Amino acid sequence: MLLVGPNGVGKTNLLEATHVAAQGFSPRTRTDSQVVRFGADGARAAIAGRRGEVRLELEVTVRRGEGKRAQLNGAPLRAAEQLRTMVSALVFTPDRLGVVKGPPAARRAYFDRVLGRFSPARAPLPAEYGVAVAQRNAALRRAAANLSGRDAIEPWSERVATLGAELVAERLETLALLQPSFAARADELGLGEVSLRYEGDPPTLEGLDAALGRDLERGVTSLGPHLDDVVLAAANRDLRSFGSQGEQRLALLALLLAEAETIADRTGVPPLLLLDDVLSELDPGRRQILAARVRSAGQALVTATDAAMLPTAPDQLLEVAPGSVLEAAA
Repeated sequence: MLLVGPNGVGKTNLLEATHVAAQGFSPRTRTDSQVVRFGADGARAAIAGRRGEVRLELEVTVRRGEGKRAQLNGAPLRAAEQLRTMVSALVFTPDRLGVVKGPPAARRAYFDRVLGRFSPARAPLPAEYGVAVAQRNAALRRAAANLSGRDAIEPWSERVATLGAELVAERLETLALLQPSFAARADELGLGEVSLRYEGDPPTLEGLDAALGRDLERGVTSLGPHLDDVVLAAANRDLRSFGSQGEQRLALLALLLAEAETIADRTGVPPLLLLDDVLSELDPGRRQILAARVRSAGQALVTATDAAMLPTAPDQLLEVAPGSVLEAAA
């Protein structure tokens, strides 16, 4: 599906609303109130479709002061984020380049979300590890202030070591699953030989004990996967520091396509692709490659300012104008 229209008419808003309805949250912000239009009391996003032979109706409602509510086929869900277990949706937006060129925290967050999509049963692991680190940090600060003894730190050191080792192992497995498709898609897009390299070691209880003096002084846990990074490299060059804007964009696109392929291989159901302004900085050859790849990858919503930017006819063409979306002849 191709959404076309001038800049500023709401194409990105449609993709954001689709993501909210499918995943329970905005890809742009984690502050729910920011998805509500200025001057309005609330917002509602709903989509309907099929997964195989099963019909799905997904709905998310946000009201100021009341929080967020979600429904699946008319039944309320305990949490809106549960929608992610029903439908996978991957999004490309220009601001997602932070995954490649941003700080390590952006990459950790991205690959931890990928981890959850590949292994839903392990999706809570990053949050569980984060809680353990926060509790250890609190115990460090209490001990430094002589409000408790150092023995109160030990259980949380053990918890950080155990969960941290599990998290590193899961991240490494995630990268191993992504690497073949990432390399293939990057090569197809002309980026050359690429790799995903994990920087960090599993925390151990011995290592945490050795760092205890430093950690007490600083009040934070100074080693563990909450400080690790993933290096995206092309021809052995770290694309964060030594990649051009174009290379970074291609790497992000190859990563998204690799994730989509891996999800489809593992689940048998391809994810929904939401591609915002992905064509504008691609040359005609790469547009052709992307169009062929997306057509074989399941359903995709692509935005562009001109239908001619997509080198093949879309299955559905929608023209977006302020306040309206009309179907046009493809």
